[in-house]
Order: sequence, then structure tokens, then C-alpha cells
Amino acid sequence: MTSPHAAPTRHRVLTFTAALAATGALMALGAGAASAHVTVSPNQTAEGSYAQATFSVPNESESATTDKLTVSLPTDTPFMSVRVKPVDGWKATVKRTKLDEPVESHGSTVTEAASSITWTADRAHRIGQDEFQTFTVSLGTLPEAGTDVVLPASQHYTDGSVVKWDESAKDGAEPEHPAPTFTTTAAADDEPAASAAPSGTAGAADAPAAGSEGTATAALWIGVAGILLGAVALVRTVGSRRNQ
Repeated sequence: MTSPHAAPTRHRVLTFTAALAATGALMALGAGAASAHVTVSPNQTAEGSYAQATFSVPNESESATTDKLTVSLPTDTPFMSVRVKPVDGWKATVKRTKLDEPVESHGSTVTEAASSITWTADRAHRIGQDEFQTFTVSLGTLPEAGTDVVLPASQHYTDGSVVKWDESAKDGAEPEHPAPTFTTTAAADDEPAASAAPSGTAGAADAPAAGSEGTATAALWIGVAGILLGAVALVRTVGSRRNQ
């Protein structure tokens, strides 16, 4: 005989399961939105070192492709060495600018430095829907520990629109279009303060930000699946007790 409390109990369980599913979907959408930012991932951040910084650039438009990216470099703490890793189908141009104040570097006075890098795609290599591209540069030497290296980027689309990734966090909240940023750290005590400058074309950087985002998204889905399986087991348990 069916208990009079069985139907309400089952209804509550099903409602709970639906709520969990909806929460999981919202979490997944949130993760997708966060991963759509233009980000930078350096292979090291120690002061005085040379870093290979990889920019991850996803296409966010549903109707246009990304055909150009410009990254601005700091001129108050300029990089004395900027080398660009070639990307198939993209032409890189490094712009140099006269510094407001000369900088002493390795016994010589430097009056100009790289101020921006622009990558421009040919028609066959533009970044399309559901695609991303990575761009790696060697930057050195890094400024003193605790310096926020802010690298504003401008993403150009074939429909003429431009998205500027140049905003800073305010009150701990992430802005809509945050600038790619990393913070330098202290050099290890057992290592030289500055490593040797790279020769030739910069090599590939460590895994770009997109890889870590993909891992985080996979972990999220695994967690959501576990919650949903637990909810299904709970529904079956309630049904079994009702039939006893």
C-alpha cells in the first residue's frame, strides 16, 4: 500500500534534483564566460629574469572572426628585450617608442624601447567561432618583485568592432574586460637574479592559460555529474522505500 507521504516526498526529491541540474548548468555557463577573456600566462615571474609570456585569445563574436591583436607594453618599466615567436599565418610587428626618461641597462643608456606588439592574420588564419589562438613573446628583464605587469590588449574583428581588454579590478571584483596581468616575484636565493637573455627566436612557453581553463572546466563537469548521480540514487532509494 502506498504511503500518503510518498508522493510529496518524491516531489521534493525531484524538485531538488532539478535545482541541482539548473545550478550545474549555470556554473558551466559561468566557467565558459570566464574562460573567454584574453589572458597572459608567463612561464616564470622572478624579478630580473626573462619570461616567455603566452597570450590566449578566444573569439567571442558569433558573426565575425578575429583578425588582429595589439598588446601594449609598459614604458615606465620597459623591457630591454622583446622577441616574438612566429605564428603560422600571422604577421607580428613590434613598435618602438622613445622613453620619457632614459633607462640604464647593462652599463648603457637606453632611450627607446618596445611599446607594443601587433599580430595581423591572413584570411585563412583568422580566429573563428569556437576557436582560440595563442601568441608567445619573450620579455626581459622583469621588474622588481611585487610589480604588476599590466599588458592591455585590443582585439579586432572583421566586422570592424574592437574589444579593449584594459580594465583593472575594483574592490576585488573582476571587470568585464580585464587587462592581461601578472605579478613579479622574488628571485630564488639559490639562483642568479637574472638569467641569460634568450638567443634567436623565443621557444614555446609552458602550457597556456587555455589549458588550465580546460582542466578547470573538466573538473567542474565531473563535480556536477557526481551531484546529479547522487540525486538519482536518492530518488531510487525513496522509490524503493515507498514500495516496501
